[in-house]
Formats: sequence, structure tokens, C-alpha cells
Amino acid sequence: MASNYKVALIQLHPKKVKPELNFQTAAAFIRSAAQQGATLAVLPEYHLTNWVPDDPLFLHACSQSNIYLQRYKALALELKVNIVPGTIVEAHTDAQTKEDKLVNVAYFISSNGTILGRYEKKNLWHPERPHLTSSTTSPHEVIQTPIGPVGLLICWDLAFPEAFRELIAAGAKTIIVPTFWTLTDCSPYGLSVNPRAEALLLESMVTARAYENTCAVIFVNAGGPAALRDNETDGHSREKGVTGLASKTKSSNSHYAGLSRVALPFVGALGDETRNSASEGMSIVDVNMRHVEEAEANYKVREDIASQSWHYLYRHQGRDVKL
Repeated sequence: MASNYKVALIQLHPKKVKPELNFQTAAAFIRSAAQQGATLAVLPEYHLTNWVPDDPLFLHACSQSNIYLQRYKALALELKVNIVPGTIVEAHTDAQTKEDKLVNVAYFISSNGTILGRYEKKNLWHPERPHLTSSTTSPHEVIQTPIGPVGLLICWDLAFPEAFRELIAAGAKTIIVPTFWTLTDCSPYGLSVNPRAEALLLESMVTARAYENTCAVIFVNAGGPAALRDNETDGHSREKGVTGLASKTKSSNSHYAGLSRVALPFVGALGDETRNSASEGMSIVDVNMRHVEEAEANYKVREDIASQSWHYLYRHQGRDVKL
């Protein structure tokens, strides 16, 4: 396992149902990351299409998902860099009902161009449920990678400590979480209490998950313009509006949260270009896994999970525990 590695947090602004444009933008970021010595490049959830399930072009774009997966594999091989291409929404036909089925999938692609692991989003945010199919009761699985044992989660999974615990109990040391999390996911009431409520939630959860599991958490969220000028349209023209979380515009395009970061115990949040920004951009972060091991030596979370006296479900449900 690599004790230190560089990860590129690519806070992409996904243009709506423009997979080729989004892929080209992502590829340019990945090339830059490789030139800067990154071992791993991570993109956000829905990075090829944005989240527009009612758009008539959305289903067709999802049906092309395998084309882009193959192109990411080729890019990983060419650049000798590991890639987690955010999530790719895949369209399948249900064998029994013959209906189209959409699943939201994260992949870990190795630097030799092979797929080391695949994860279908389990915990769907409630607006997703009419459109996506969950992986339901299938267990979370750890992926053996060049940076060590990795778990993949997606967006709303972050809200469930149980998902992290299951991966940690199976031996994961790094959890990668591509997201499309917006500031307006908070309710009007919550925003009236604190306009930064959703940002506070993200900042708090990512750091908490790193501490409570003595692991590294790589959180990569979609970015974009915090606001667009009245004569500009998201996804169809170049953004020139105000960026940052301080804007109080009512523009429908003011919702991007960004805040992509790596969280490590003892250290907190890393990612100078993105951790305090909603704008599209990239952070290259040096991840020192010694912090993870020293945190475990101090807090002994994994040791407690592995002990016979630990009384929670993961120890006694018959699944492997690898700590």
C-alpha cells in the first residue's frame, strides 16, 4: 500500500446533457493532474450529464455510458493514473419487465486501464428514487487498489455512518465519495436559519467520517458558477457570474456547493483550490496515510470493531472483518 500519494480533486461543472463536452473537460483536468504527479484522479457524481432526469435527452445520454467508461480506461492506461470517473448513470433493460432501468455507478479504474471495482449507489436521495434503482441489500465491498484498500460511496451515502462502518469493518483505509450535492438540498427553513447550512453539513460530515473511522475520506463534489448573470444560461454558455458561497442571488444556478476536499484524522480538510470554493477547479492533495495509522494507534476504532466484545451488527452478522 502506498503510504503517501497524490490525489486530484476535480471539481467539475457538469453541463446539462452534454457528455462529450463534459468528458473533454474532465480529460483535460486528468491530463493536468497526471503532469503534476497525481496517482489518482477523482471526478464528481453525474459529471457527464448533470442531474436532469426529466430532460428528454437524459436517457439517451445514459445509454451511451459504456462508450465513456471505455474512454476513461484508455485514458488511465495512457497517463498511468488511477481514475474514479465520478459516477456514470447506466441504462439497462430489466429482463422481466422489459422496462428501462437506470443505476448510478462509481468505478475504480487502475493505472493499467483495468476496472478494479464497481459500486452502485445504495442510498438514494429522495428526488432520485422515481428515476434510479438502488443496489438495496447488496453488501459494500472493499477494492484492493494501488493506494491500498478502498471503499466507494456516492453522495447521499455520506449521511449514513453505517456505510462507512461496513467498509471499515471489511478493511478499507480510504473512502472515496463522488457527489452532486447542492446548497439548495437544504430546506427553505434550514436556509432561513443559516444560509450556509448545507455547506456546514458537508464540512462537518466529511471530517467526522474521517475521525470516527480512522480513515481518509476523499470527497469530490460538482462545482460551477455560484451565480450567473441574467443573460447567461447554465450548460449552454460560458459562465461569468459571481463565484463563492457568499452570493445570495435567487438564480436557479446559484446552488453549486463544491467544497471538494480530503479529510484526514488529526489534519482535517485538505484541498486549497476547492475546499472553500464552489467554482469549477482542481486541487492536488498529498495524502499521508501515516495520519490514518497514527489515528488508529491513538483511538483504536478498528481494534474495537475487531474485538469479540464489540456488540454491533458488523461483528456478528457473518461477514468478514479485516482490520
